[in-house]
Amino acid sequence: MSNVSDEQPIEFIRLREVKRLTGLSTATIYRMAVSETFPKQVKLGTKAVAWIKSEVLDWSREQVNRSRRHGLPPAPNDQQPMSNQG
Repeated sequence: MSNVSDEQPIEFIRLREVKRLTGLSTATIYRMAVSETFPKQVKLGTKAVAWIKSEVLDWSREQVNRSRRHGLPPAPNDQQPMSNQG
């Protein structure tokens, strides 16, 4: 059983940082979250949401691993990262 004090603190990041880390657009992030192919946001308040940074980084690592596996098709609903312009 894990003790809360032994766990790493949760770091929340806002949409701007999620977009910077992934290169995905806002629409793609929300569409993939709904289809459960990207981490879902966490409601922080009545008008505020954020993502858990470790979940976004884990998703990013999985995309790298998946893209480097030879001979395997991409996972359903995979989206290619877009430029960081959005």
